[in-house]
Amino acid sequence: MSKPTTRFGRFLVWRLKHIRNQEFIYILSILIGLSTGIVAVLLKNITHFIQSAIHHESIIEHTQFFYFIIPLVGLILTYLSIKYIIRTDVSHGIPSTLFAISKKDGVIKKVQTWGSVLTSSLTVGFGGSVGLEGPTVATGAAIGSNIARAFHLSSKTRMILLSAAAAGAMSAIFKVPIASIIFVVEVFSLDLTLTSLIPLLLASVSAVLTSYFLIGDAYILEFTFKDKFLLADTPWVILLGVLGGVLSIYFTEVYRRIGNYFDGIKSQWSRVIIAGIFLGVLIFIIPPLYGEGFEVINSLLAGEVPNNLYQSRLESFLPVDWAIITLLFGLMIFKIVAAALTFGGKGVGGIFVPVLFMGSILGNIMARIINLSPIGVHVSETNFTLLGMSGIVAGVLHAPLTAVFLIAELTGGYKLFTPLIIVSAISYAITKIFVPHSVYHHELAKKGQLITHDKDRAVLTLMQLGRVIETNFTSIHPEMSLGELVQKVIRHSKRNMFPVLNSKSELVGVLNIDDIRSIMFDQNLYETTFVRTYMKMPEEIIIFEDDDMNRVMKKFRDSGMWNIPVIENNQYKGFVSRSKLLTVYRRKLIEFAS
Repeated sequence: MSKPTTRFGRFLVWRLKHIRNQEFIYILSILIGLSTGIVAVLLKNITHFIQSAIHHESIIEHTQFFYFIIPLVGLILTYLSIKYIIRTDVSHGIPSTLFAISKKDGVIKKVQTWGSVLTSSLTVGFGGSVGLEGPTVATGAAIGSNIARAFHLSSKTRMILLSAAAAGAMSAIFKVPIASIIFVVEVFSLDLTLTSLIPLLLASVSAVLTSYFLIGDAYILEFTFKDKFLLADTPWVILLGVLGGVLSIYFTEVYRRIGNYFDGIKSQWSRVIIAGIFLGVLIFIIPPLYGEGFEVINSLLAGEVPNNLYQSRLESFLPVDWAIITLLFGLMIFKIVAAALTFGGKGVGGIFVPVLFMGSILGNIMARIINLSPIGVHVSETNFTLLGMSGIVAGVLHAPLTAVFLIAELTGGYKLFTPLIIVSAISYAITKIFVPHSVYHHELAKKGQLITHDKDRAVLTLMQLGRVIETNFTSIHPEMSLGELVQKVIRHSKRNMFPVLNSKSELVGVLNIDDIRSIMFDQNLYETTFVRTYMKMPEEIIIFEDDDMNRVMKKFRDSGMWNIPVIENNQYKGFVSRSKLLTVYRRKLIEFAS
């Protein structure tokens, strides 16, 4: 065996001899956490630099026009970057990561390690109404995946490092190490074993420490606990959970419908221009929709009103308090519209911040209405702002535990654990009834590519149909005589089943040796009997483009067949045998469970 010639190759050999695999995974988890922490800070700073440059005094003089045109410019620059610099699609962070886990064995293209940073900073920096957490997770996951590939680690280890990187990215951008781990478990459906827990912890902690070192220990959302949770507030907290579920359903439906509309537009330039114009008009009318919107959330958490809400003409028609409520309601309703338009125009970002934005406003509006009503009840506006965020995160993302720990860690509001749990549980339960899958999981679930905590289903999702197809079946044609079949095919074949194909390689039937066993040695029939007489159409056929492994397994179960033919683009492709399928399934189950 020749010795490696490169330094990296020699290092790999040295590592195998001196560092156990588990210890090496721990070391890589720390390095990945450091890397994702740097990426999170870099992405935030680049975006803020772009925003600061755009908000220069010479530009701000034309504020109204500025709000109309800048988002369109951002979407155009993002699209040009994708088309001419990156030269491949930059998909939205968390769904693309989920797809890599379920169908790509955790393999993510190298371009994703920097592509999301470039495109999302342009999108959000120029006013796209989305967040940076999705691209940060996508970048972190790409770093984890490619580090694992560089060191030639197994697909199982690659999945662990990819998940650790995603946890590190969330931890760095929001400074929530515990919530980040829970997020990966809930959203990525990762089984929390000791094998996966330690890398998640190491990556999450090293990422947040990197973030602390580079930008300090300030929370991204500023909250000071002032008002205790009172037992008398419980009915209102329950009501907020119900409203959170309703708003979560609204969020999901608007997001999907606008997304489906833009998916139907074939011209990419048309998508960018149409979305950019509508987004510009929306932000022109409602300026607080510009960018991520953390200023609005922080104002509400501080018990204040966002400054630009005071400039409304509504105060001429309504009392100040009700004018503020009306404007806040408009912000809440149209934030998801602005976010969906940003995505529709090929913008790159995340939905976490729009979710927090809408949730904070929901809780604040509800508290204001209760306090203004004549029933004589007073609730804490800042506490309900916090609780509202938790409810929408739980409902939209289908991640109630993430919602509780994210909001508690994000704001230091640990004293509100009980109402956070109440709101999150109710909102999630209501949303789940009407929306089976979160916005992250919807497309994958529709295609049968979604990994769940159900081990059997998860293993089937991880299996790839192309890897269980057997192609060593000898094909025959309908006009073949019995003599030709016996002398030229059966005599040399180890199979007892033969696909019957026409001149276009289309499957027209299947011939089983049992069907001709009684006549196959009768030489009087060799020239007068043909395949077409005995061939049969199979009870089931696997369509390669449409059938996932769950459907394939169901077809075997329902039909009782041992071999099912596979068709791709109307052409015969091979067979899937029950024995091969179960062998691969058992092997994958052992790997998954370990």
